[in-house]
Amino acid sequence: MARRQLTLDNDVAAELAGSGDAVLRELEERLPCDVFLRGNVLTLDGDEGDVAEAAAVVDELIGLVERGHELSPSTLDAVAGALDAGQPSAAILEDVIWAHRNVRIAPRTVNQKRYVDSVRKHTITFGIGPAGTGKTFLAVAMAVAALEDREVSRIILTRPAVEAGERLGFLPGDIQAKVDPYLRPLFDALYDMLDPERVSTYFDRGVIEVAPLAFMRGRTLNDSFVILDEAQNTSPEQMKMFLTRLGYGSKMVVTGDITQVDLPRDQRSGLVVVGDILHEVSDIAFVRFRSQDVVRHELVQRIVAAYGAYERERRRDDEGRDENEGRDEGD
Repeated sequence: MARRQLTLDNDVAAELAGSGDAVLRELEERLPCDVFLRGNVLTLDGDEGDVAEAAAVVDELIGLVERGHELSPSTLDAVAGALDAGQPSAAILEDVIWAHRNVRIAPRTVNQKRYVDSVRKHTITFGIGPAGTGKTFLAVAMAVAALEDREVSRIILTRPAVEAGERLGFLPGDIQAKVDPYLRPLFDALYDMLDPERVSTYFDRGVIEVAPLAFMRGRTLNDSFVILDEAQNTSPEQMKMFLTRLGYGSKMVVTGDITQVDLPRDQRSGLVVVGDILHEVSDIAFVRFRSQDVVRHELVQRIVAAYGAYERERRRDDEGRDENEGRDEGD
């Protein structure tokens, strides 16, 4: 057994405890050894290797606090992921994409950092993964930052108007009222990052446009930051149509979750097949998120993992049935 004790500044000790001891409870659950915080003394007890591993995480957290970061239970995921990838956690958490008043947007996982770097480097980036991994939110933040830095002259946000169990014709109101429910998450992201008055002004001037994917047909989008959200609900033809709207000085980000396709069963998803078509085309990147990248409530991460395990088991069962049916036909 090994023991390591760290005497902390009072402010650091308070951050490591967290509001209502939330961070400390997460440390106790996640670190591979026993953790005790008494006053400003943190004690780690366990096997020598486990204590060394835990001390490395704690050292990273202390460094973040000393740089002015506020800790939360989710910070531990970022630190652990960065250490596993051999990167300093500060390189991830201090890569601030957009800051406005009390909003400070930065990657929180290694994959989110890869995604942000890819958007900066490539003309077209695909962010594919489960709900809650920050694909759309980070893309909108980068679009807002590019607009404010005058790297582009407008932002275009679009989604296919397809959802489970509903169709536009059955919704009340004119076309704008019909599409608003489908586009609401994009509006919400914008209002998280800009003052409502600024957003309204941008909409009135056409600097920001939020519209269904069908409205993109026949256009050439120059000098724009264009985001296609929920792209798993595009057909291959719609995906091709969208990507060929790319104009000079523009950047595109395509996001979606291929496990949540709401298309009819006999219709292929454009997001599923596009990787096979474009994987060798230069200046196009694919970043794939995992359940570990979920940055919503920790229960969401467990829900995503459970659904993933269920889908994998169901696919194995289907493949087993197909194999048996083929054997029976051969007989």
